[in-house]
Amino acid sequence: MVYVLLADGCEEIEALCPVDVLRRGGCDVTTVGITGKIVTGSHGIKIEADILPEEVGNDIELVVLPGGLPGSDNLDASPYADKFIETANKNGGRIAAICAAPYILGKRGLLKGKKATCYPSDKFISQLDGADYTAESVVTDGNITTGAGMGVSFKFACELLKLLKGAEVANNIAQGALISK
Repeated sequence: MVYVLLADGCEEIEALCPVDVLRRGGCDVTTVGITGKIVTGSHGIKIEADILPEEVGNDIELVVLPGGLPGSDNLDASPYADKFIETANKNGGRIAAICAAPYILGKRGLLKGKKATCYPSDKFISQLDGADYTAESVVTDGNITTGAGMGVSFKFACELLKLLKGAEVANNIAQGALISK
């Protein structure tokens, strides 16, 4: 199961683009309202989450942390986010974070010795503790995928789909959406 964590202040495109692309590609995706059933994104768009954190199982294949502020800060402060990241890591699942959200992984020591990207600001780069920061738009190193920001949301989502369902499925979705990868 893929869980996309939604918190008030999340960047809407970074949250919903992976949901859309992964579902198109045949993945079982559930949105989790970390700050409530109705989440208000950083641009005032209200999103109704599929479930609340108490309903998440241990079947985490991938957990996605969208960026945005204060969304990333709200995820960082959530014990539920910690639990889901830990469960995914322990069970051999994948973890993905985009824009500001990779700092959450850096603060928890999950990027040590890994190549990673984030929104290109010293505020976030400085919190990628132990990571080999790169200005690339999307990076996968081991079980962790990071993305630089809203403009690469589709590429980020296609990378996640490729990891879960293979390059052919990801390429078909990208072509159908008229996006050149």
